[in-house]
Amino acid sequence: MPAAPKRKAAQAADSVDTLHKLILQSLEDDQAVETVSIPLAGKSAIADHMVIASGRSTRQVASMAQKLQEKIKQQCGRIARVEGMANADWVLIDAGDVIVHLFRPEVRSFYNLERMWAFGDAPAA
Repeated sequence: MPAAPKRKAAQAADSVDTLHKLILQSLEDDQAVETVSIPLAGKSAIADHMVIASGRSTRQVASMAQKLQEKIKQQCGRIARVEGMANADWVLIDAGDVIVHLFRPEVRSFYNLERMWAFGDAPAA
């Protein structure tokens, strides 16, 4: 493989890793509950990682989503699409290579996305 495509692939991997770490750190800083990261690379074309976390209230979920959207734009130069802010029971943040689901605990347990997307692997944080 020529050096230029290898370099671009390495830069893309670094970019995804940076984005993933930024998201996990932001959620930790905002005291998200039960944060889980599910690796999707090679398993799904939608993203390389899916991050699932809970907030204690709709207010916390909305706040975490808003801060995360701003940090992704400022630090990674990406525009993250956000759905569900009106009710903030379940907010989806699509940052391209990383998809983030933020839930209130009751809504998270109802949908149980971890089980659906784990592919038999133990989810890693």
